[in-house]
Formats: sequence, C-alpha cells, structure tokens
Amino acid sequence: MSLAIETTNLTRRFGAVTAVAGLNLGVRTGEIFGFLGPNGAGKTTTIRMLCGLLLPSEGTACVAGMDVTRDAEAIKRQVGYMPQRFSLYGDLTVEENLDFFAGVYRLSRRQRRTQVRETLERVGLADRRRALTEHLSGGLKQRLSLACALVHGPAILFLDEPTAGADPLSRQHMWDLLYQSATEGRTILVTTHYVEEAERCQTIAFMHTGRLIGSGSPDQCRAELGEAVLEVDAVPVVQAADVVRATPGVNGVSVYGHTLRVFSRAAADLARDLETALTSRDIVVRGIRPVPPTLEDVFMSLTRTVPETERDR
Repeated sequence: MSLAIETTNLTRRFGAVTAVAGLNLGVRTGEIFGFLGPNGAGKTTTIRMLCGLLLPSEGTACVAGMDVTRDAEAIKRQVGYMPQRFSLYGDLTVEENLDFFAGVYRLSRRQRRTQVRETLERVGLADRRRALTEHLSGGLKQRLSLACALVHGPAILFLDEPTAGADPLSRQHMWDLLYQSATEGRTILVTTHYVEEAERCQTIAFMHTGRLIGSGSPDQCRAELGEAVLEVDAVPVVQAADVVRATPGVNGVSVYGHTLRVFSRAAADLARDLETALTSRDIVVRGIRPVPPTLEDVFMSLTRTVPETERDR
C-alpha cells in the first residue's frame, strides 16, 4: 500500500528547545493513524509541519506525494486540518463559517453551495445552519470544526485532539464521522492522549518528549510489550504501592483505583514475593493475578526507557 505521509529525520527546534526530534514515520493511504502522547510530546508541532504551516529545522516530509518545504501551498489544498483549539468565528452562523472556509479553499460559488449543504448534513448540523456559532455546545462546535476541515473534500485529514473535553456521546459521534470519512478513502491522522481512542486506530505511534518511542497496530504493541503485568488488589493501596516498588524484580507500578498494575520481566516468581512483602507489612492482599496489558501499560513501559535527562525536557 502506498504512503500518504512519510517523514525522514523530521526535526523542529524553537531556539534551544527541540519540539520534534528525528521523526521517521510512514502513514498508509486510507488508514486511521493515531498519535498517542501527553501534552508537550510534539504531536501538534508534527501536524503543523505536515500541513505546511511550519517549516522543519531538519529532515524531510512528504504529504500526498509532495514535499512540505517546496510544496506547502499545494499541500494545504489537499489536506483538512482541525486544530486543537476552537478557532471559528463565534459571531457568524454555522453556515457562514462553513461557507467562509469553502471560499478559503477557492471553491466556486456553485461548489460552495453544494459542499456546504452536503457537509452540514454529513455532520448533523443542517438544522443548526442559522444558529450563531458562539451559541453552540462544545460537542457541536467540534462537529463544526470537523465540517470546516472536510468542506473542500481533502484527501488527508489532520485532527489535533478532536474530542478533547467532549462528553462520551459527542466523542462517539465524532468517531462515527471519522470512520465514515475513512471508508471513503481518506487518510486520517489524529492525535490524542485518550488511550481508549488509540484503540480505534489501525496504527498508533507513541510520542514522548518529541521522539517516537514505539509504533504498530494496537494488538501488535500489546503483544510486543517486553514485560508481564500483574494486578495486585491490596489495601491500603497507597502503602501497598510503596512496598511493591521496593520489591526486587519490579520494573514499575501504576495505581488504578483500588488496585495496582505491576510490571516485571519475572512475573511467575514475583507474585509470591509480592504477597510475602505485603503481608509482612500488615497489608491485606485480596488477590494477585496476571492480566493482559493495555495500551496505557504499553505507554508507561515505553516511557521508562526514555533517558532521565529527556523526560522533563
């Protein structure tokens, strides 16, 4: 399958700060590709370079077969970009905002009428076409932002945390729209820090401190985790976490509600050692069992391999 997006050693610096460092990436045509990482990981900077809005400091990137440095204006006509922050005009109606963006992409008047009407119906805003944008709920504003990215019929969509702050129903509606776009052959690159959303992508890439630290399908990433995961149900859980962290063979510990998720390369022997260590400190152990890893487990494991000097860069 051909690549819609390809980068080689893509790097962007802001003064002494390296926001994206040596990114090598390939996104297949027609797939939903997810960037997973915390705020400040470099996801937005990467998207802005791929959209032709920000020049790389080093390296190359091709989008829709075009170089982001030489063909930035042509790329902008082939992609749709939904930024993380709502950036539409509150004093315009829904329809006026959509018509404005259709004009920015140089659609003819006839094309604009057709595309605006069809896009409003697609995202479920046809009955709100005359509503002032500032009066829309957060979920409807996100739908309008997506509509503005879709109105010119782009081949590639870049969506920067499109469901941030959305309620579960709005989030599901947004993903239904993305799946619909993908079935029409569009390539979609979406950033998120919601692990459950990464599960919806065909391929995911984990970013941390500007670097790509892992990638693959969700199943592949879980299968390639080099550690076993134990779930420890013990109370009090905070004191239990301190004891577990000090136990030899433990590589990492995460608190999940009233349980712990414990990472180790020797889980078979570790369960017995953990129970012994916990009960010796008068901590009640209600159960210790191996569990399948989640994508959050994968991300936590990957970030532990990042050098200490880079974690808080």
